[in-house]
Amino acid sequence: MRTALEIVFWLSVGLIVWTQVGYAAALALIARPLAGTRTAKPAVAAGGASSPALSLIIAAHDEESVIAQKVQNALSLDYPRERLEVIVACDGCSDATAVRAREAGADVVLELPRGGKIRAQDAAVERAGGEIVAFSDANALWRADAARALTGAFSDSQVGYACGQVQFVRPGDGGGAPNQEGVYWRYELAVRGLESRLSSITAGNGAIYATRRDSYIVVDPIMGHDLSLPFNMVKRGLRAVYVPSALASEKMVPSIGGEFARKRRMMSHTWPILLRSGILSVRGYPPGYAVMIFSHRLLRYCTPALHVLALLANVWLLALGAGPLYVVTFDLQIALLLAAALAGTLRLRPLLIARYYVLSTASVAAGLWDWLRHGTAAWWDVAEGTR
Repeated sequence: MRTALEIVFWLSVGLIVWTQVGYAAALALIARPLAGTRTAKPAVAAGGASSPALSLIIAAHDEESVIAQKVQNALSLDYPRERLEVIVACDGCSDATAVRAREAGADVVLELPRGGKIRAQDAAVERAGGEIVAFSDANALWRADAARALTGAFSDSQVGYACGQVQFVRPGDGGGAPNQEGVYWRYELAVRGLESRLSSITAGNGAIYATRRDSYIVVDPIMGHDLSLPFNMVKRGLRAVYVPSALASEKMVPSIGGEFARKRRMMSHTWPILLRSGILSVRGYPPGYAVMIFSHRLLRYCTPALHVLALLANVWLLALGAGPLYVVTFDLQIALLLAAALAGTLRLRPLLIARYYVLSTASVAAGLWDWLRHGTAAWWDVAEGTR
């Protein structure tokens, strides 16, 4: 019995350490000899007629407060105006989103029944005339050269999907702010860059990404593009790359409670992808990419269960009289939980990071519970404080 418990404990701990730290370290070691190769820095699209025709699609539901600014931001991009088409797809809007988008100068405004973001994007792609279709959120602002950087990735004929870098904006340095998403996000982007250099990324983000129009994939409306498109591109023999020079910014959720709610909603959309979309099938994957999916996706989403197994096995081992090593491992696990609890009163960065980690991990399990209990709607409300 004790041997079995030790195996469960150390296997759980080992998998947690691998997905959270070891995987990134391994990628960095493997990628170091490849620094400066073509996969590390996609080309930037040239100007004028040589720039591919680009349709920038903005799916919006009741975004009257920000849509004009977003359209103006799109029209001010350093991209040939005659090669740029701005499409706003209004997903069952009950406010003045459509009116304000037209007033701001959008080329096409679609007024659609409520069907969710994915179906609004599908409708916009059907209407789009661009060779490249790019997507952004209504509250995400692109840097002037972002469109050139993003479309430049498609100068490689093997690229089917490109994702830019989103930077979260918050007043101050964020050191004592409740939400420590920025710390995680910088780490996640570093890992994404390594994945892109070696093979393909395993996930994107909704603020700034693009595909070739003829490579666009229609997915289940509850399964967002961020996770669905990259692996499907790989299965089609294409690459999904990260373009860090294609920059966008958006407001960060200010509170940790709001961040927990956002991640919980995201995970209720992620679990159907993980369990029903074919992402876990290695068919069509290069071997290295299969390892990436296992390490960065499957294990990351199994982290709540691994933590529970590690804690229960540790408690049982102590009950059986295990040695001082297991007293230390138990104390470390309890210390993490206590640090997360203390962050509510002591706004010290280590404690805030501990609370962010605990609640982010819990949100994965909460999202699974939500999906199993009542399914997942194709639409959602905007996150707190992001407009």
